[in-house]
Amino acid sequence: MDQPARRVAYGSLNSECRCLTLVDTFRYTDDHGGYDSLWLDFEHESVKHSVREYVRGQAHTNGIESFWSILKRGYYGTYHSMSAKHLNRYVNEFSGRHNQRSRNTVDQISAMVRRMDGRRLRYRDLIAQMSRSW
Repeated sequence: MDQPARRVAYGSLNSECRCLTLVDTFRYTDDHGGYDSLWLDFEHESVKHSVREYVRGQAHTNGIESFWSILKRGYYGTYHSMSAKHLNRYVNEFSGRHNQRSRNTVDQISAMVRRMDGRRLRYRDLIAQMSRSW
């Protein structure tokens, strides 16, 4: 399951990564300041977009840039608004789409319907007050 980071300031992404990724995962990022402390706990390499470096060896952010492009297209083209309460649902939807992108449309829809079988989201649960765990 994917979820949005609560904060992206210096040091805060380190704790988010610690909670959401496997310990032995190698992380590739750009030079955003929020990633500066990743090297303390994880193997980490970054490319410097600020000086027009986009790929260095295995280090690049093309995959995540593609994902954000699809998510933003859905935001601007379909939803026009995404509430904080349901942001994780939108991210999960587009993560699923991104992970299925190599399949044809019929196979994507069939897989989605199979995963929906036996599940429901009642309207009263959808509009219930958001927990303050964030």
